[in-house]
Amino acid sequence: MNNQAIPRPEYPRPQFVRDSWQNLNGEWEFFNDHTREEYDKNMLALEKLQDKIIVPFCVESALSGIGDKRHTASLWYAKNLTFTKEQLDGRILFHIGACDYSASVYVNGVLAGTHQGGYTPISVDITDFAKEGENRVVVHAMDDTRSWKIPSGKQAPDQSEGCAYTRTSGIWQTVWLEFVPKTYLASVKITATDLNGTVILEPTLNAYAKNAQLKVSVTFNGESVADKTFSLSGVTNLCSVEVSKVHLWEAGVPNLYDISYTLLIDGKEVDCVTSYFGIRRIDIDGKKVLINGKSVFQRLVLDQGFYPDGIYTAPSAEALEKDILISKRLGFNGARLHQKVFEPWFLYYADKLGYLVWGEYANWFFTTTQPDALAIFLPEWMESVERDYNHPSIIGWCPFNETWELDNKKEDLTTIALVALATKKTDPTRPVIDSSGWRHSHITDIYDSHDYTQDVEAFDKIFTDHENGTYFNCVNKLNLYDGKMPYFVSEYGGISWWGDRDKSKINWGYGNAPKTEEEFINRYCGLTKVLLDKPSIFGLCYTQLYDIEQEQNGLYYYDRTPKFSDEVYDKLRDAMLQKAEIED
Repeated sequence: MNNQAIPRPEYPRPQFVRDSWQNLNGEWEFFNDHTREEYDKNMLALEKLQDKIIVPFCVESALSGIGDKRHTASLWYAKNLTFTKEQLDGRILFHIGACDYSASVYVNGVLAGTHQGGYTPISVDITDFAKEGENRVVVHAMDDTRSWKIPSGKQAPDQSEGCAYTRTSGIWQTVWLEFVPKTYLASVKITATDLNGTVILEPTLNAYAKNAQLKVSVTFNGESVADKTFSLSGVTNLCSVEVSKVHLWEAGVPNLYDISYTLLIDGKEVDCVTSYFGIRRIDIDGKKVLINGKSVFQRLVLDQGFYPDGIYTAPSAEALEKDILISKRLGFNGARLHQKVFEPWFLYYADKLGYLVWGEYANWFFTTTQPDALAIFLPEWMESVERDYNHPSIIGWCPFNETWELDNKKEDLTTIALVALATKKTDPTRPVIDSSGWRHSHITDIYDSHDYTQDVEAFDKIFTDHENGTYFNCVNKLNLYDGKMPYFVSEYGGISWWGDRDKSKINWGYGNAPKTEEEFINRYCGLTKVLLDKPSIFGLCYTQLYDIEQEQNGLYYYDRTPKFSDEVYDKLRDAMLQKAEIED
């Protein structure tokens, strides 16, 4: 398979790029054990698995070549790889962008590493298990969306229905090899919140090395703005650079700096990585959320990251960019990345296009009512925060969404508060919503609510009362709003509209569907204006950008073709772009 035929051929980690790598996407041997009767180590002894699958697409998707939507709990992948002596003289890292839910990696029949969490990267140093010549790599994935112990987001435990959709089981992001020296740069955390241009770097090596130095070069549009070399005293270090010219990253103004790192040991260059960053700061001033000191109204849309042919996996990087361009065309300046940790390439395009996003985790069908929930959820969530910390487009974190009751037990606010507190300690540069649209704990920077009232007059009364001092969570009235912190209507609208598609099928959306296009436009514009006109509301999020399977309340169809004419979209855009009362 030549490189052009490899699905998702782009370098999978656009914020930390090395030249020496190999894409392993494409055809893999495969076995789907629906009953788990074959779950034993004898699977490792097989010379060949009986089926084939196209990676990185999940078994349920059409792009995988299988499209098997039956419930599964155990999946096996295998591929023969050839390594040279030169490659084995350094270190060979085996990566999977994401595998839902847990993964075990075997090399030549020996367990090399494991990982739990369906949304964060797996990285295993397989050097000590590999040999010169042919090697057999086997990945065993396990997933059970019926279990409350597995955060699954909008994946339906059984069949797709309502606002829960087709599952994603097993590998769903790029599989790749990276060839690195024995001592290499494992990561660099970038904090670029000083508007005067001081950038804090936290480089981490894979192991301690004597006489190690890091050379850092920063450019903006090809012009050098900083060069500095640091001595590294340990595995993790802290240093800073000052850029000579400050260009701020803002919504719609995506000023980005390119940065390169060269690791030297005893004066010899051993590793080189390239990246980028944006300088921007987020503050809270009373009820305002400020970006670079300005009150910017957040005109967001709900994006759930589903695709008809790839389900969780976009068919191409360009498809990820297209979703952002569609959103911006409609007047939105950002999105809630809902109930899913999105692919790094989506965040890359958000950075490049000046698009504001809220990072979330996939807590649906997971419960906080059990005592061991924290031990399961927190490590996975912290991995996602660490993975995406450097992206300037992420302007807030929201680990939980609508933490419902289970078996008549209320959600554990202590667990929710501890996760929010850990998030704030890990990343003090961004605001945190503890549990979107539901019962808030005492650890939240923003109070938000979900309100799908469809009548414009009734919707206006709710938020007029809110302005006059009747403070509550609009959906469930579970707890009072204190009237002091920023207020965010983080879900509204969801207007059902089938367009010209088959109305005989079972479709789902909020409220009664408008009977005419004019009624749709009036409702959309009316609901939006209500929120823009309220001086204590700093942002909104419309549900949603596109239809997903039976949920027919998107502004575009599931295949990203338009539901409306350009004239209608112009009206929707004009309504969204009206100046908000709270913004500068």
